[in-house]
Amino acid sequence: MRLFLPLVLVLVGLLGCRETPAKNEKVGLVSIDTVFANFYTFKKSSNPIEATKAGYNEYNDTIANYISDAYQENLLAKYTDFLAQLERYDSLDMRPEQWMSLRVMQWDCNIKKEGLENKIVTIASPVYDLPSFELMPLFQIQSLHLYVAQLAGGTSVQPFKTVTDYDNWLKRLEDYREFLDTCVLKMQEGMAEQVVMPKVLVQKMIPQLQEFITTPVKEHLFYQPIIFLPDNFSQADKERLSTSYQEFIRDQLIPKYKELNDFLLTTYLPACRETAGIGALPNGKATYDYLIRLHTTTTMTADEIHELGKREVDRILAEMEKVKNQIGFKGDLKSFFNTVRLSKEQMPFKTPEEVIAHFNAIKGRINERLNDVFNIRPKAGFEVRRTEAFREASASAEYVPGSKDGSRSGIFYVPIPDAKTYNKLHDEALFLHEAIPGHHYQLSLQQENTSLPEFLHPESMGVFVEGWALYAESLGKELGLYEDPYQYFGMLSMEMHRAIRLVVDTGIHAKGWTREQAIQYSLDHEAETEAGIIAEVERYMATPGQALSYKIGQLKIRSLRNQAEMALGTDFDIKEFHNQILNSGSLPLILLQEKISGWIAILKKN
Repeated sequence: MRLFLPLVLVLVGLLGCRETPAKNEKVGLVSIDTVFANFYTFKKSSNPIEATKAGYNEYNDTIANYISDAYQENLLAKYTDFLAQLERYDSLDMRPEQWMSLRVMQWDCNIKKEGLENKIVTIASPVYDLPSFELMPLFQIQSLHLYVAQLAGGTSVQPFKTVTDYDNWLKRLEDYREFLDTCVLKMQEGMAEQVVMPKVLVQKMIPQLQEFITTPVKEHLFYQPIIFLPDNFSQADKERLSTSYQEFIRDQLIPKYKELNDFLLTTYLPACRETAGIGALPNGKATYDYLIRLHTTTTMTADEIHELGKREVDRILAEMEKVKNQIGFKGDLKSFFNTVRLSKEQMPFKTPEEVIAHFNAIKGRINERLNDVFNIRPKAGFEVRRTEAFREASASAEYVPGSKDGSRSGIFYVPIPDAKTYNKLHDEALFLHEAIPGHHYQLSLQQENTSLPEFLHPESMGVFVEGWALYAESLGKELGLYEDPYQYFGMLSMEMHRAIRLVVDTGIHAKGWTREQAIQYSLDHEAETEAGIIAEVERYMATPGQALSYKIGQLKIRSLRNQAEMALGTDFDIKEFHNQILNSGSLPLILLQEKISGWIAILKKN
């Protein structure tokens, strides 16, 4: 396919490698492809839920107890060993695209090893491939106990098609019980070391447990797979599984949730802190500096990011003023925020089905213009689906990739707690970000790319994945969207939201901002509801640094496009530029910069 051919030429020029593989003369040195394969086997076994998510079934019966000491010690030894192996190779040992993959693997091992050596952070959380906090293992968002509940409903990535699938899930839940026990032990250790969660986040987490404690067994979320048992199961299997699930929920799961709830309410909550940021914890500043490097793949400081965020906020505010004036609104921008936030014209739906149909209509409009901007499309299936009820009230829209073999489509989840108050202001930009040409497009192409080693197929580098998705929002006019100025304003609002994150995340974790300061800054600069802003700020409190990845990644891709347009002039081809961005998998930004600069240099030379 044309998408993947230019990479070889680019990296030949960039890295000075030969175009044909060199003869390997190093005694005992295995093929780098073997190292890549071993690395991916390790990654799947160390993060079984991610393996399930990618469509590999051999680990469907287990969950890694990733906060346990034994698990972390093993992980540290593995990353150290892989780094030692990679040191034995150089660019002459392999093809250029292999060398690029090696450098990505090397970066990944180094940054994960550093996290494991940090007392607060541990790497390999099964949830969205985010780091976890060893002594603060559960949060109100992006936490394993919430993700397991999502899997339990039977409509997510955990398969429930065979008797073995059903048995595997019960085995996986046994590991989950052990994980919850370890969580309590680690939180007790955190209390002794003054590494505890903000009190307000625990207050949000406790009510989330109630549904799993009070719901009758046969109405329980974890019983849902039994309600939808396949017809081809034997009657004996149906009865056995039904009994096993009921007994597990009644005798093990509900009591375990009660134990956790009681611990959080009576022991942990009184010990929690009033401060919002991780900087208030022992070794907090160094930990946040590390998380910036992890999530941005740059050496930027918190101060640099904070100031960049403020400049971006000012730039976007000026653009918003233009749109407000174009619409003819006479008040100030903050009044306009409130108007669009409450506008009945932006809430035209009566049922969730109408909201889903609205997104499918956006998809149809994009498809008419997609060939103007891209010359390849992923093969993976795609659907828009309403977010499950148990997490809908506090969830954001999100994309869950399909399986590599195509048996499970990619899913764009949209929370619709109340269709009549659903505001469509951001929907075109939201679809571009989460679906096409954002997450669904990029991640599907990535895992379908047979030129990449398998360890580069999963979601991986957040700054690239989220940076691309935010960049994708800016392509709306090129794809036939944003004809309605309100929708364009919605795009600016979403971009503003990500710019604010640079200011607020660094404010909370590096500058001592309170939760209330962060909420007020957001209220002053964007059109979100106060409830939505509170949820977002509390998300930043729970996941320091992660929110920086969106804007940092987007700004890098946009600057690379500007660099290519200026250097190549009339020879610039937007389709080929997008190919170059997308055909190497998720890259750290320093490697992406090298790659695109090399591609530009070769085109100018020719």
